Amino acid sequence: MSWLTPNATEVAYLVAAICFILALKGLSSPKTARRGNLIGAGGAVVALVTVFLSSDLDHLIPIAIAIVAGTAVAVPAARKVQMTQMPQLVALFNGVGGGAAALVALLELHENGIGTSGWFSYIPGISDGPASPFAALLATAFTVMVGSVSFSGSVITFLKLQEVMTTRPVILPGMRFLMVGALVLDLGLAVWLIGDAKLWEAGVLGAIGLITGALLVLPVGGADVPIVISLLNAFTGLTVAAGGFVLGNTLLLVAGTLVGASGTILTREMANAMGRSVPGILFGALKGGSTAGSTAVSNRPVKSVTPEDVAILLNYASKVIIVPGYGLAVAQAQHTIRELEEVLEAKGVDVSYGIHAVAGRMPGHMNVLLAEANVPYEALKEMDEINPEFKTADVVLVVGANDVVNPAAKTSPGAPIYGMPILEVGDAQQVIFLKRSMRPGFAGIENELLYDPKTSLLFGDAKQSLTKVLNSVKNL
Repeated sequence: MSWLTPNATEVAYLVAAICFILALKGLSSPKTARRGNLIGAGGAVVALVTVFLSSDLDHLIPIAIAIVAGTAVAVPAARKVQMTQMPQLVALFNGVGGGAAALVALLELHENGIGTSGWFSYIPGISDGPASPFAALLATAFTVMVGSVSFSGSVITFLKLQEVMTTRPVILPGMRFLMVGALVLDLGLAVWLIGDAKLWEAGVLGAIGLITGALLVLPVGGADVPIVISLLNAFTGLTVAAGGFVLGNTLLLVAGTLVGASGTILTREMANAMGRSVPGILFGALKGGSTAGSTAVSNRPVKSVTPEDVAILLNYASKVIIVPGYGLAVAQAQHTIRELEEVLEAKGVDVSYGIHAVAGRMPGHMNVLLAEANVPYEALKEMDEINPEFKTADVVLVVGANDVVNPAAKTSPGAPIYGMPILEVGDAQQVIFLKRSMRPGFAGIENELLYDPKTSLLFGDAKQSLTKVLNSVKNL
């Protein structure tokens, strides 16, 4: 028995869709991100409750068990995940969404009995049976194929980010031919599924899609993995939208379209921030280029300093710019850097943060990390805003960042990050790098700025080093 009338159901779905739109708008700014997230969660609750109240559910107990099991796994995982592991979690969410959409399409194909005829039924002499709607079969084929690609591709990005497998591009013998062959096979199977509408054909299409997704992501180097996550997120959104079409569910159609559109825009923005094209990121390694460089550690001499030396430089500076990176997240040093900022500002020092669009492992990684430490939003300045200020900065404190300040992006055409706009920290009077070692950044290439006469290095865990610097500044 349905508790909601069809009209009430559509109104409830409209409310949920509006919540999703407002959530997306809220997530566009750090100031409103928390509120946007809550609005989106509220919309999801409205949608879920509406499904239960508006449908005659034949399998209520298995559904309830699945919800309880999923909640039991997801809530502890989401609460315990570290900020450094958030990109991996996002990658898994993307993959699960795409895989779920593909499975739903397969089940719908099976349950509704449309596996007996396809658009071949329209051709005289082939079949006298009823014809299945062409558009529904097209959406089904798209959902199964792209959802499978999204699932396996997301699993590979997770393995790369988690460093379970190498972050360097993986090139198999004849890989470009394998990719082209898999894609052609995908498209051919999709056309055949639309024409014949057999469940086994959809299963084979999904299996080939899994292979295609893995082949798509394997050649991508570590520095470009965040962009691939965003692209796969767009894929997942599109599969959800297509799944909404298959199920006749307006809310899924709207929500999937929002995710697909926003993911596509974000992918393009991130690619532009790196000065790269999306095809170049995906297929650059196949053309002899690379999206990751050498991981060798240099033995060239650098100027090393102590925490006390850094404290003196900061104490006598009038303007300091902090450039955070993944190393800050690894060390969980955001609260310490916030306290150092407050102490310096109490001494009359002008302190701000330079945020690169692809610092960390996902879009907005540094913004979220620093917001957790209550760093004022006004102090977080994007690359275009902060770059002119480096020339007037007395000291730039680079905490765990490397690739986003590496001049190789401007001077080395063969470098994997060549063409990427960078934070111009080299324009400052003094540059202090906080690093664990001389190991290259995520892109795997050496940073010539480390050997500049104005650059000094403070080696050690970022949190421990900053704590020592903070104590020394307080004692001056």
